[in-house]
Amino acid sequence: MKDFVAAVKEKALGAEVLASLSPDQHFIKIVHEEMTRMMGVQAQELDLARKPPVPVMLVGLQGSGKTTSCGKLALYLQKRKRTPFLVPADVYRPAAIEQLKVLGRQLEIPVFDSRPDADPVAICREAVNYAELNGYDTVLLDTAGRLHIDAPLMEELSRIKAAVDPGEILLVADAMTGQDAVNVAKAFHEKLGLTGVVLTKTDGDARGGAALSIRAVTGAPVKFVGRGRSSTRSNRSTPRGWPPASSGWATSSPSSRRRRTRSTRSRRRSSSASSGRTSSRSRISATSCSG
Repeated sequence: MKDFVAAVKEKALGAEVLASLSPDQHFIKIVHEEMTRMMGVQAQELDLARKPPVPVMLVGLQGSGKTTSCGKLALYLQKRKRTPFLVPADVYRPAAIEQLKVLGRQLEIPVFDSRPDADPVAICREAVNYAELNGYDTVLLDTAGRLHIDAPLMEELSRIKAAVDPGEILLVADAMTGQDAVNVAKAFHEKLGLTGVVLTKTDGDARGGAALSIRAVTGAPVKFVGRGRSSTRSNRSTPRGWPPASSGWATSSPSSRRRRTRSTRSRRRSSSASSGRTSSRSRISATSCSG
């Protein structure tokens, strides 16, 4: 974040303000442009261009929203004519396996029949083999949540990676994590080599600042943004969508910025006209009373 602030400050100091913008609007423009540059010029899709089935690992801290994101991602892939296969590989959290099975039934997406007493590495290996035999082209591995300082569980992730050779390793990060996201992302990236990020819970009070830190530390792009627990409330991330639209002043495209500007100007003109009419009526009323 210090590097980001320094870059904005350097561009803002002495910058010539455009005639059509106020100084505060010009500053917001500089911030948005720097965010776009930092998050990447182009949106990045999942890299699934290899012989199927393609394993996709979802990793992250406990409670970050991996299981929900797994369902959302499966639905996203299904709508794009792929055949996803959900794999519950969390044998530590009570009812974690059943949670994904219930979610799979709701979405009508098949789920591997994992057993709570099985080894997570064996579960993932067997699931990939099952997917190959049954024609599923994308295998979504819902791994157990863990603290990044938990060495044995981090080592387990390394063994899963070695066993299935995933095409994508996505860090599922809570938007409300704050700047501790730097340490979390760094630990996971050094151990696994992250290829992307799924930022969850962006519909809350958080503004997604953790994404900037994660991007700066790992270089991994934010590929998806999750809003709410509903399986349909998820969006593919685009650089011009940062920060998330819930922050008010950030917009997803130049055209939407123009529409919002025109709408604001229209409201201001309407407000001014209304104020003028009210003032005229007051003067008329005062004149009538004095007469």
